[in-house]
Amino acid sequence: MSEATSPLVRHVLGTVGVVLVVGTALAFAMRGPGDAWAIGLSGLVAIVVQLAAFAVGRTVGQGNITARMGVGALFRFFSLVVYALVVGLVLKLPIFAALLSLFLFFFLSTLIEPFLIRS
Repeated sequence: MSEATSPLVRHVLGTVGVVLVVGTALAFAMRGPGDAWAIGLSGLVAIVVQLAAFAVGRTVGQGNITARMGVGALFRFFSLVVYALVVGLVLKLPIFAALLSLFLFFFLSTLIEPFLIRS
C-alpha cells in the first residue's frame, strides 16, 4: 500500500483480509451444523469491533501507540464476552466455532495492527 493510504483504509483492508483468509480456512475445518453461519457472523462482528476499536483508540491515545493498543484490547475483550453470551444464550449457534473464529480474527488482526495504524 502506498504512503498516501490513510491508516483507516489500511486497517479496514487488513482486517477484512484476515477475516476472509482465516474464515475460509475455518469453514473448511469446521463443518458441523451451524458452524459456517457462526464463523460468518463472527467475521462481521470482528470487522465492526475492530473498526470501532480503531476509532476509539485513535481518539483516546492520540500520539501514544501503547494507549491505542490498550484501549483496543479492552474493547475487544469485552466484546468477546458479550458475544459469547449472545451467541450461546440468544442465538444458540455453535459456541466453539463462534468463539474460536472471533478470537482468531481478533488475535491475528491485532498482530498486524501496529503496522496498519502508524500514521
